[in-house]
Amino acid sequence: GKIAMTYPELYKELTKGRSLTYKTFLIWCLISIYQGGVIMFGALLLFEDEFIHIVAISFTALILTELTMVALTIRTWHPVMFLAEIASILLYFLSLIVLRDFFDPEFIKSVAFIWKTLVITAFSCLPLYFIKFLRKRFSPPSYQKLS
Repeated sequence: GKIAMTYPELYKELTKGRSLTYKTFLIWCLISIYQGGVIMFGALLLFEDEFIHIVAISFTALILTELTMVALTIRTWHPVMFLAEIASILLYFLSLIVLRDFFDPEFIKSVAFIWKTLVITAFSCLPLYFIKFLRKRFSPPSYQKLS
């Protein structure tokens, strides 16, 4: 209540309910298209000899991309958030064990799979984070101006 009384312009902005606008939705869609394109084209370019393993490659890159984006988005970590990230990674590894028909364990353990998947994940996440960092740096939101 005290912050709302001290900074009424911040409170006024929050009451407008502009958290999800068409602009925000379209930005999310463009981000998803970009990340999906990077994951699929990256998998095709880097793993052209292992095309049969495209499911393992794209699935792993997608999981890593989403967990990385969540981790980079969180400003204040809560223990439950940390546990959710760890649980997601553990569920991924469990899915690799349960769905052996879809994933080749020897291929997933290879060094080439690991570094190429990490490169795909980095190219799908880091440019977006860099843009977000620059945007916050040069045009900070009103709540950030308070601290």
